[in-house]
Amino acid sequence: QVQLVESGGGLVQAGGSLTLSCAASGRTLSSYNMGWFRQAPGKEREFVSTISRTGGNTYYADSVKGRFTASRDNAKNTVYLQMNSLKPEDTAVYYCAANWWSSSSPRTRNAYDFWGQGTQVTVSS
Repeated sequence: QVQLVESGGGLVQAGGSLTLSCAASGRTLSSYNMGWFRQAPGKEREFVSTISRTGGNTYYADSVKGRFTASRDNAKNTVYLQMNSLKPEDTAVYYCAANWWSSSSPRTRNAYDFWGQGTQVTVSS
């Protein structure tokens, strides 16, 4: 199985940018579709983005489309989430997750088999 560790979270002002990283170990990352999810206090964990094994396909939640960009470097066993034009409503714990069995890039939480511990993103107004 794969182990995932997120980093790059922090406190940023509205309109600012952050780049999250998700480093994988234990298995080669190219075997997995990768997803990003987030969970704000008192809310359900929600889909943010997914990227296919080769990086050729990406999907985004409507709330982040045009502002966030997912990418991956399989040689470095790392996926990234570039977040621009951040808003206070983007404040949440962000998680990366790995899916090994789907032929497409799933957008539902229960399709993912392995999860990182999360990294906090706080956007101040």
